[in-house]
Amino acid sequence: MAKLGALIAEAVIHHYGRDEFLRRMSHPFWFQSFGAVMGMDWHSSGITTSVLGAMKRGLRPMSEELGLFVCGGRGAQSRRTPQELIDVGTRTGIDGTALANISRLVAKIDSAAVQDGFDLYLHGFIVASDGRWVVVQQGMNQDRRQARRYHWLSEGLESFLDSPHRAIEGRVQGNIINLADRQAEKSRHDQLHLLSTLGPDRIVREAYAATAVAAPSPSQLDQPELPHLIMPSHHDVREGDVNMKRLYANLAAAADRGPADYQELLLTPGVGARTVKALAMVAEVVHGAPYRFSDPARFSLAHGGKDRHPFPVPLKVYDETIHVLRSAVSKGKLGREEELAALRRLDVQARNLEQQATGPRLKDITAEETRMSAQLGGRSVFGWERE
Repeated sequence: MAKLGALIAEAVIHHYGRDEFLRRMSHPFWFQSFGAVMGMDWHSSGITTSVLGAMKRGLRPMSEELGLFVCGGRGAQSRRTPQELIDVGTRTGIDGTALANISRLVAKIDSAAVQDGFDLYLHGFIVASDGRWVVVQQGMNQDRRQARRYHWLSEGLESFLDSPHRAIEGRVQGNIINLADRQAEKSRHDQLHLLSTLGPDRIVREAYAATAVAAPSPSQLDQPELPHLIMPSHHDVREGDVNMKRLYANLAAAADRGPADYQELLLTPGVGARTVKALAMVAEVVHGAPYRFSDPARFSLAHGGKDRHPFPVPLKVYDETIHVLRSAVSKGKLGREEELAALRRLDVQARNLEQQATGPRLKDITAEETRMSAQLGGRSVFGWERE
């Protein structure tokens, strides 16, 4: 995951620039699809930990070259984030102390100003050498065994207390106090006024005396409904989780473009054609527009999942994907774009075929992958697959 994730990041930066990579990391659907195409459980809260961990490990050797630094992590690692940012500032000349303060503030907002029943346990801070940044945090509700993810982006951020989040993703459950929302400005003002005039003891007495909560006004409820990334509780990948037209288009593009573009690249016997199918989804992660990632489960069809859903990770295919992408990115840096152009054509072809492509049922696709798993080096947390 560290190798493949770093290569996808390099490809995105090569084509679209570093700022675009930061934007994509702040987009919850792309982030989930990114983790799924790398073989992490497609629906799991562990995607957040794994993606950030893979990025931290994979990008570390090339941080100076790309001007991109990944700090933080889960647990004790998250608490070391401010010092890591100060160290980055020393290496790059940006204000590391200011970044450390932003790290603390963002963590405090999502743990105190946003009271939603989820306790923060992960804080990832990705910063560029020009000072732009993205933060991805995750909280856990132990009672429900559910996670909620918080995305931040420095681009366009005008205030940390005026609806600053790029996204907050998780199931709606109960009342949420979000004092960082722009609609809470009056509440924040009134709280400061009460604190200065009444004092904390009087406020506590008044709070206990309160027996009713006023209903929200229509203007308070006037908030646009946005699509949210809500992951199901089931582990298996079902047809309802996948946009089948897009999946068929990925497969059809692999069959159509593969022989033309990859016959010189895919030399591993018995793996080449299967690798092109994985590359078709990797190509979409590199080039796809945001609306293309509404079904992150589809990207688990590239390299499976470590929990054996939708099928065990085919390590031979995974290694070949890394080999092809590494070759393409390395040559692209030298101005030889033919292999990166082939990946882009694969993505373009998939979109062209999306309306007319057809194929087997999802359960038949995953059954065939499981049948072939041992031959493709299938492995999961349960061990190696056998014939």
